Amino acid sequence: MTVENDGSAGPDGDAPVPRVLCDTGALTAGAALDGAPAGALWRLAEPGRQLDANVVRIPPAGRVAPHTEPDLDVLLLVVAGDGTLLSADGSRPLAEGSLVWLPHGATRGLVAGAGGLSYLTVHPRRPGMRIQPPPPADRRRP
Repeated sequence: MTVENDGSAGPDGDAPVPRVLCDTGALTAGAALDGAPAGALWRLAEPGRQLDANVVRIPPAGRVAPHTEPDLDVLLLVVAGDGTLLSADGSRPLAEGSLVWLPHGATRGLVAGAGGLSYLTVHPRRPGMRIQPPPPADRRRP
């Protein structure tokens, strides 16, 4: 698949333009055929973005252990396969096309079904780490 253009700015270099980033169907089909290991198949990497997004694959019977994201809401869309969402109030089946809101502070985990599970996650971009000057001498701890 080809990308429609190769930058965020428009033809005049001033305004951003929408872009087709990838074909998740082709991406996940290729991963299933070559037995790709668990992990990110694609990541949003455009400069100046306000979002982070990933297409992730969990192989058959693989899992993401239950955990809590304290700061960010996450939107999860199942793009291939099936599995189970684990949460504090029980488990829910997931199938291709399932759209799930994972609010910050909620415990969540995933278990892939017999054919594996591939999903897209989207959330606000985390601010980068910043190096800051040391505090003034009078505010340092002894």
